[in-house]
Amino acid sequence: MSDTSIRPRRPPVRGLPPAPALRLSRPSDIWFKPALSVVAASAVPHLTLLAIGRLDLVIYTMAGALCALYGHGLPYVRRARAVAGVVLGMTASLAVSLVTASLTGSTAVLIAVGALLAAVSKALCDATRIGPPGHVIFTFVSSAALFAPQRPEQIPGHLALTLGAGAFAWLVAVAPALVRREGPERRAVARALDAAAGCAADPGPRTRNAAAAAVHAAWQCLLASGRPTPARRSLERLVVHAEAAFAAPGPAGGAAEPDRLRAWAALTRARGPVPAPPAAPGTADELYGIDAERAALRAPEGRRAARRALLRGLGPGSPLLPVAARTLAGCALAGYLCAALGVGRPYWAIVTAASLCQANITLSWNRALQRTLGNLLGVLVFAAVLPVSRISPLALVCCCLFFSFAAEALITRNYWLGSVAVTPMALLVLEFGGAHPAGELIGDRVLDTLLGAAAGFLAATLVTNRRAAGRVERALDATHRARAATHRARADAERAGADPRTAPAERDRARRTLTASLVELREAGDTAAGEWWQRALPEQRLLAAERAGHRTLAATAQRRGPAAPAPSNGAE
Repeated sequence: MSDTSIRPRRPPVRGLPPAPALRLSRPSDIWFKPALSVVAASAVPHLTLLAIGRLDLVIYTMAGALCALYGHGLPYVRRARAVAGVVLGMTASLAVSLVTASLTGSTAVLIAVGALLAAVSKALCDATRIGPPGHVIFTFVSSAALFAPQRPEQIPGHLALTLGAGAFAWLVAVAPALVRREGPERRAVARALDAAAGCAADPGPRTRNAAAAAVHAAWQCLLASGRPTPARRSLERLVVHAEAAFAAPGPAGGAAEPDRLRAWAALTRARGPVPAPPAAPGTADELYGIDAERAALRAPEGRRAARRALLRGLGPGSPLLPVAARTLAGCALAGYLCAALGVGRPYWAIVTAASLCQANITLSWNRALQRTLGNLLGVLVFAAVLPVSRISPLALVCCCLFFSFAAEALITRNYWLGSVAVTPMALLVLEFGGAHPAGELIGDRVLDTLLGAAAGFLAATLVTNRRAAGRVERALDATHRARAATHRARADAERAGADPRTAPAERDRARRTLTASLVELREAGDTAAGEWWQRALPEQRLLAAERAGHRTLAATAQRRGPAAPAPSNGAE
């Protein structure tokens, strides 16, 4: 038998159909939060500049106000730190741009710096998992500032405006904690309950993976929240029930289990008290393990371990580096193409190329279609609204605030729909510095969009992410180790008997680690499946590891016993 008969077949180049990329989805359950936050964070500095007659400085206050878009899925304790980091990062990238713009007028140098800043922001946003809108806002601000006239003596004042607006955006982001302290935790737990209900009603690989991801996200949210409160204790008990339902769907709760989980999810989302579920067997062990894990994460060694994990995500061998490299290549190519064609604002092409650089080629193709369609429709909206915005400076401010809200309200349905609102907002920002010919703005925007989309997708195709398959291998190894640790912890728990302060805490921590490894395994597999030009994926091993992991979770849940049959909806 020849070698070719047993050599793994290289995966073919997969098709890229356009329809799935343009299909509308249901809006996010918190779409209004970033929409209202960015309007509130922008309105105060915009109207202040309007009152003093300095709307030409809007670009600097807008850089700080846009920080209010970040962190809406995080508990408030962590959100405060995350948004503060975003404000400092935004100010630092803006400072680099302003200093560069003040020292040189070379278009080639400005494009190179813009591409480098886009790549760095992409790597940092992916490594920290800051979430939407990711690196695109950083790239938009830093690239626009590179091509704005700047003198060295103006830089401190402009950065002060950004920091001031950023501080106000921070207040807007954390202010809801005064009204609903456990709001983010309640939403995360409600999603876990809904996903577990779906898995209990229709067990299968898709629903199990979705439930595992939602339960893992709920535990992470609770671990990152502040000190335990009665409401958070009830939320933790609800996640224990959700975890048991997805880990061992079947006869434990009977046909009524999905309905009970969905009822708890509705009450958890509502503004009333958190439902207090009955204590499932093993709940005391689980909550003790949560407290121990929370204490370990907040200890100095836990914080050092988190920093080491972040550095490993940016170090040699990281699967994030090829994506950052394609961002660098795509942005540089887009900028230089626009400069060669004489386009006056190449930073628009840089932002377009940066937005296209996703985790794999399939996602980059989807984003290319979405960005192109949204921008082309957006310039038509801009042409229609431009006469209204020129009625008065107040009308211009109101138009920008409206499109800021519309962009966040629509973008969770599909990226192209949000781009229809983002495009006129970005074009109207130029009007703060003075009126521009509408035809020139529209023509440049269309050309920059097409060139940026072509350059970004070309970079995604040529700069391959061969490390995606390696990430799958590492995830498989991590899942295998997590399964072994769960089996050992389960055996220790059985030997420990009724002592809740020894092996059970380790068992529950091991089970959460196994759930996290299954989530990472599915994410790594999905990312690698959408990438071209790489070695064949171990698809059978991946499926087998997922099945084995879910069987281990089910065995652990069954060992802890079924949930109590009677629900309780009182507050704790």
